[in-house]
Amino acid sequence: MLVPQAMSYAKLAGLQPIYGLYCGFVPVFVYAVFGSSRQLATGPVALVSLLVSNVLSGIVDSSDELYTELAILLALMVGILECIMGLLRLGWIIRFISHSVISGFTTASAIVIALSQAKYFLGYDVVRSSKIVPLVKSIISGADKFSWPPFVMGSSILAILLVMKHLGKSRKQFRFLRAAGPLTAVILGTTFVKIFHPSSISLVGEIPQGLPSFSIPKGFGYAKSLIPTAMLITGVAILESVGIAKALAAKNGYELDSNQELFGLGIANIMGSFFSAYPATGSFSRSAVSNESGTKTGLSGIITGIIMGCALLFLTPLFEYIPLCSLAAIVISAVMGLVDYEEAIFLWRVDKKDFLLWTITSATTLFLGIEIGVLVGVGVSIAFVIHESANPHIAVLGRLPGTTVYRNIQQYPEAYTYNGIVMVRIDAPIYFANISYIKDRLREYELNVDKSTKHGPEVERIYFVILEMSPVTYIDSSAVQALKDLHQEYKSRDIQIAISNPNREVLLTLSKAGLVELIGKEWYFVRMHDAVQVCLQHVQSISQEPRHPDLLPVDKPGIELTRVDGDMVLAGQLGARLMTVQHLIEKCLIFNMTKEECMEALSKHANIEPVITSTVWNELEKENKEFFEAYAQSKSKDDRMSEEETSQMIQKMISKSSKDTDD
Repeated sequence: MLVPQAMSYAKLAGLQPIYGLYCGFVPVFVYAVFGSSRQLATGPVALVSLLVSNVLSGIVDSSDELYTELAILLALMVGILECIMGLLRLGWIIRFISHSVISGFTTASAIVIALSQAKYFLGYDVVRSSKIVPLVKSIISGADKFSWPPFVMGSSILAILLVMKHLGKSRKQFRFLRAAGPLTAVILGTTFVKIFHPSSISLVGEIPQGLPSFSIPKGFGYAKSLIPTAMLITGVAILESVGIAKALAAKNGYELDSNQELFGLGIANIMGSFFSAYPATGSFSRSAVSNESGTKTGLSGIITGIIMGCALLFLTPLFEYIPLCSLAAIVISAVMGLVDYEEAIFLWRVDKKDFLLWTITSATTLFLGIEIGVLVGVGVSIAFVIHESANPHIAVLGRLPGTTVYRNIQQYPEAYTYNGIVMVRIDAPIYFANISYIKDRLREYELNVDKSTKHGPEVERIYFVILEMSPVTYIDSSAVQALKDLHQEYKSRDIQIAISNPNREVLLTLSKAGLVELIGKEWYFVRMHDAVQVCLQHVQSISQEPRHPDLLPVDKPGIELTRVDGDMVLAGQLGARLMTVQHLIEKCLIFNMTKEECMEALSKHANIEPVITSTVWNELEKENKEFFEAYAQSKSKDDRMSEEETSQMIQKMISKSSKDTDD
């Protein structure tokens, strides 16, 4: 399969067929040693051959010896780039190119390649171009020179190749036909020419016999102009070779190192350039055949190299009579599988944005050329990535009925929100590029209050914004500063920010930046539900409702439970804000409860562990000895202070305590 394809792709590259054979000789041996894939078949491929032809034809005529020298120099440059990327572990860069771009590019390239081979079918020259319009114009303008014999032979061989490929794919017992197709095409074409000697059918001609000799690449003066093409070919190598190598590795149950793969391809191209090879990479079709044939080790590459060496030594005289239309049929048969129209249909159904990307890439490649097509496709792909990063998904959360779970209200319409509280989840890292968008969306949520799905006390505006930050994996200094500004802006409008479930790295960054102290440690929560309940208690107090309609009495006078959307919270006659344990203890003191009674009440009605209540009580007692002594004396005399007296003492204690928050 490699021998006829190598000659075909060399003609596509504008080179003599012998250079395709050289490309399938030394690089195959070297990759078998340094590469990490056991099934990948390296050598010349259609897409790289088209790229070589496209760039070199703009520099020098293909009949010039310099054309061949530059093709070999290109192999050296590609190899160096691949080695550098492999050693520096830069293979991840190619991840920014989406599958839509790859599919659109290969589809358009396949069409251009097929049209460029039409000259061998039609019997007259067609302009060499990577754009579809000049190719079609050239084909139409030369129609008067049309020749039937090469068209009939080429079409017949192409039909045979397609039938053999179809049978090889669809039926296991005939899978050998897929690999035998190119060889069959060469044998049939050569046999016909040997028997009938048709003068109107062009032949390959004389091919040098023997192995390639060692030589240093030439033409380094043109290296600068070849850098963009070398980079493009390197990108194609990563997409084709590493992509199919990973797929085959997964199918055969072993791990593949992408960077080792790049290094192996780089060494193969560098060594190949010293033996007259033009750029080589992994082949889709030959690798698939290699895998179907049961290849398990890299030894298959060495065997392939030995067979190619034997062909160079003994069989090149037979290649002289191969019709060029047979080689063209092999190329067209190979690239027809790259026309991925099914992918376009799939993208139209699933994601219109990716379909647009596919269309842009394929159209620009067809009409503006391969280089521009790749640049536009990659540019648009990266632009989409930047847009998604700069405009992250932000969800307004609501509580699922009967649970403590909070989910996107767009995804779960039954989820409800609370009056006076905005619950938001940021589904991306926060950094300089997206913080402005996030701030704008938060302001939008603050202004656009939808009362139809809200529960809880009736209030006229937003008092709390809770940020669910569990999906936020990173936050940078610009975002921290923006959050500080947002906090000050909210504070000026009497709105409090609360942070829910930040990860360790994010929390550490916020702490170092002083944002934890600025917002207040008490406004950082492990769960969204905890944050909502605290904010809800504040909203309940702000609403200034003296008594909730669903009050449940407790055994101590003046202390009551109120139910807000199924959750029980403490409520007192003075309507104070109940946020911290200290505040709750102060309420207990107002109603003349002992330490033990307070511990029992908070444990029962606020789920606060007695040990926490005891610790805070003791701290308050140390800092406010005068009050607690008077408090203890009044209780020991069974002459408890009045509520007014206790309240006055509490106010003194609040003003004295450095730990107290505004109430």
